[in-house]
Amino acid sequence: MKIAFFDTHSYDKASFKKANEKFVYEIDFRDYKLNENTAQTAAGFDAVCVFVNDVVNADVVARLKDAGVKLIALRCAGFNNVDLKAAANAGIKVVRVPAYSPYAVAEHGAALLMALTRHIPQAYLRTKTANFNIEGLTGRDLHGLTGGILGTGKIGQIMAGILKGFGMKIIAYDPYPNEKWASEAGAVYVSKEEIFRQSDVLSLHCPLTEETKHIVNHDTMKMMKSDAVIINTGRGALIDSKALVHALKHGHIGGIGMDVYEEESKYFFSDWSTDIMADDVLARLLTFPNVIITGHQAFLTTNALKNLADTTLENVKAFAEGAELVNEVK
Repeated sequence: MKIAFFDTHSYDKASFKKANEKFVYEIDFRDYKLNENTAQTAAGFDAVCVFVNDVVNADVVARLKDAGVKLIALRCAGFNNVDLKAAANAGIKVVRVPAYSPYAVAEHGAALLMALTRHIPQAYLRTKTANFNIEGLTGRDLHGLTGGILGTGKIGQIMAGILKGFGMKIIAYDPYPNEKWASEAGAVYVSKEEIFRQSDVLSLHCPLTEETKHIVNHDTMKMMKSDAVIINTGRGALIDSKALVHALKHGHIGGIGMDVYEEESKYFFSDWSTDIMADDVLARLLTFPNVIITGHQAFLTTNALKNLADTTLENVKAFAEGAELVNEVK
């Protein structure tokens, strides 16, 4: 099997080279993303391996088919960037890694929450210059507050457990509630409106679909408590970014910790520190003291990287051998 890897970084190369010692596939790593302009470079390869910000729309799928590609291997759980209907019509299989390390993502969400509520970035910058003044750094206890989990898949369940460990009351919303888990975890399912109204901390863990796009918007944020905080380690477009700026400016919410951004594909995973940022919304979000943004690093642990590489190459192996594709996305 010959596999063209797109949007790769040093950590991808290290983990996949190690995992490939078992499979010995021919892998070509590219640092550029897959899109309409780069799809033709997959000619001569059996498969492409892509990440969250690669573009795999109908046009790209058609170009991949013309190039002879038979498999799209996602080295991530989400697949909202892939036109599945176009892939099916083209006869190209799509596989993913559904659970590489839910603990990594949930733990990063908890880190964002603690950093946000206890003003850790501001304190760190002060003490680095020998300023030990704690004026303006007053936080609040998480114990006794209400944690809302929007989406109760594996990551949401783990995040609920972490918040429960802080002594928080757990409420949840999911169109497909897991009542067995809720009973065991001491969580209570509420309506979509109530999770916005009741949550002191709202953590987002739902997939990005037509139904969930901009589920956090102007109207739902106005329902929230003025000191409530949002944590987003899911997908950027779960939040209407322009409405988020408005809510922060007008004090409709207390703050946000986010590892994803609606229009992140141009900026995330790249160094823009010496360039002009044309995205006015992202630039504005970076100015708020009650906003913490990390660059889609929640997945980035040694455990997760190993699982991503192992499962991705196992998916390729199953395809090459004509075996059942247990991680196929249809």
